[in-house]
Amino acid sequence: MRTGASPIEIIRSHQLVAPVSVLDIAGDFGIRVFRGEWTNGASGCIRKDRRRGGKSGFAIFTNKDHGRTRRRFTIAHEIGHFVLHRNKIDREVIDDRLYRSRLDGDLEVQANDFAAFLLMPWDLIVREMERGRDTPEELAQAFEVSKSAMSIRLGFPYEID
Repeated sequence: MRTGASPIEIIRSHQLVAPVSVLDIAGDFGIRVFRGEWTNGASGCIRKDRRRGGKSGFAIFTNKDHGRTRRRFTIAHEIGHFVLHRNKIDREVIDDRLYRSRLDGDLEVQANDFAAFLLMPWDLIVREMERGRDTPEELAQAFEVSKSAMSIRLGFPYEID
């Protein structure tokens, strides 16, 4: 992790333009990111890993079979676990397709909310809307997230066609 910078300072320094680079944020936290393969279809995990972990001692693994926007959200979600719940990670936290793990459900909701904040900060959403991108599809494309994720971030409980 960058010396002397708070987690929010690290994140905000990368939220200047869309799409936000989750790989750069992970790197600044000292986390290495890999693509993995899961036969059970898991989305990803964060793991204490002396051999492959970065300076923090942690590594994130995403499902190589998932699309780019899904992998980006998974990385952001796992960064959320690192920032918010690092003391609760004994060895690893594996998240299934619905971002559920052995952690308490409230902690998974927190990691999802964190991922949305990290990938889709309000000030950048407003800036993109002022530039004329005002549909969930256009914004999702600009932020490299799924239409569903952007719709939820905008407060629409369902995708609007």
